[in-house]
Amino acid sequence: MGLVKISEQMHANIRSASAALSRSINAQAEHWMRVGMLAELNPGLNYSDICQLLIRAEAEEETRSSAQLADSAGREHHARAV
Repeated sequence: MGLVKISEQMHANIRSASAALSRSINAQAEHWMRVGMLAELNPGLNYSDICQLLIRAEAEEETRSSAQLADSAGREHHARAV
Protein backbone atom coordinates (compact mmCIF):
# COMPACT_ATOMS: atom_id res chain seq x y z
CA MET A 1 0.00 0.00 0.00
CA GLY A 2 1.35 3.41 -0.90
CA LEU A 3 0.68 6.96 0.03
CA VAL A 4 -0.99 9.44 -2.28
CA LYS A 5 -0.73 13.16 -1.66
CA ILE A 6 -3.87 15.13 -2.43
CA SER A 7 -4.91 18.72 -1.86
CA GLU A 8 -6.70 19.78 1.31
CA GLN A 9 -9.76 20.65 -0.80
CA MET A 10 -9.89 17.18 -2.34
CA HIS A 11 -9.48 15.61 1.09
CA ALA A 12 -12.38 17.72 2.37
CA ASN A 13 -14.51 16.60 -0.60
CA ILE A 14 -13.64 12.95 0.04
CA ARG A 15 -14.37 13.32 3.74
CA SER A 16 -17.81 14.86 3.02
CA ALA A 17 -18.71 12.23 0.41
CA SER A 18 -17.52 9.38 2.62
CA ALA A 19 -19.73 10.54 5.48
CA ALA A 20 -22.74 10.98 3.20
CA LEU A 21 -22.27 7.57 1.57
CA SER A 22 -21.27 5.63 4.72
CA ARG A 23 -17.83 4.75 3.39
CA SER A 24 -14.45 5.17 4.97
CA ILE A 25 -12.36 8.02 3.58
CA ASN A 26 -10.03 5.48 1.96
CA ALA A 27 -12.92 3.52 0.44
CA GLN A 28 -14.43 6.72 -0.98
CA ALA A 29 -11.11 7.80 -2.47
CA GLU A 30 -10.58 4.35 -3.99
CA HIS A 31 -14.10 4.35 -5.42
CA TRP A 32 -13.54 7.72 -7.10
CA MET A 33 -10.17 6.57 -8.43
CA ARG A 34 -11.68 3.39 -9.88
CA VAL A 35 -14.55 5.31 -11.48
CA GLY A 36 -12.15 7.92 -12.87
CA MET A 37 -9.80 5.30 -14.26
CA LEU A 38 -12.66 3.45 -15.96
CA ALA A 39 -14.03 6.74 -17.32
CA GLU A 40 -10.67 7.55 -18.89
CA LEU A 41 -10.30 4.05 -20.34
CA ASN A 42 -13.91 3.95 -21.58
CA PRO A 43 -14.90 7.49 -22.61
CA GLY A 44 -18.17 6.27 -24.13
CA LEU A 45 -19.52 5.03 -20.78
CA ASN A 46 -21.58 7.19 -18.45
CA TYR A 47 -21.50 6.95 -14.65
CA SER A 48 -24.34 4.42 -14.55
CA ASP A 49 -22.56 2.19 -17.09
CA ILE A 50 -19.34 2.38 -15.07
CA CYS A 51 -21.17 1.43 -11.86
CA GLN A 52 -22.74 -1.55 -13.63
CA LEU A 53 -19.28 -2.56 -14.87
CA LEU A 54 -17.93 -2.40 -11.29
CA ILE A 55 -20.87 -4.43 -9.96
CA ARG A 56 -20.39 -7.12 -12.62
CA ALA A 57 -16.65 -7.28 -11.91
CA GLU A 58 -17.33 -7.69 -8.18
CA ALA A 59 -19.90 -10.43 -8.82
CA GLU A 60 -17.41 -12.27 -11.06
CA GLU A 61 -14.74 -11.98 -8.36
CA GLU A 62 -17.15 -13.40 -5.75
CA THR A 63 -17.97 -16.29 -8.10
CA ARG A 64 -14.26 -17.01 -8.62
CA SER A 65 -13.61 -16.87 -4.87
CA SER A 66 -16.50 -19.23 -4.16
CA ALA A 67 -15.29 -21.67 -6.81
CA GLN A 68 -11.77 -21.60 -5.39
CA LEU A 69 -13.09 -22.28 -1.88
CA ALA A 70 -15.23 -25.16 -3.12
CA ASP A 71 -12.28 -26.59 -5.05
CA SER A 72 -10.04 -26.29 -2.01
CA ALA A 73 -12.63 -27.96 0.23
CA GLY A 74 -13.03 -30.78 -2.30
CA ARG A 75 -9.28 -31.39 -2.36
CA GLU A 76 -9.15 -31.43 1.46
CA HIS A 77 -12.00 -33.92 1.59
CA HIS A 78 -10.32 -36.11 -1.03
CA ALA A 79 -6.99 -35.97 0.84
CA ARG A 80 -8.66 -37.07 4.09
CA ALA A 81 -10.49 -39.89 2.32
CA VAL A 82 -7.28 -41.26 0.79
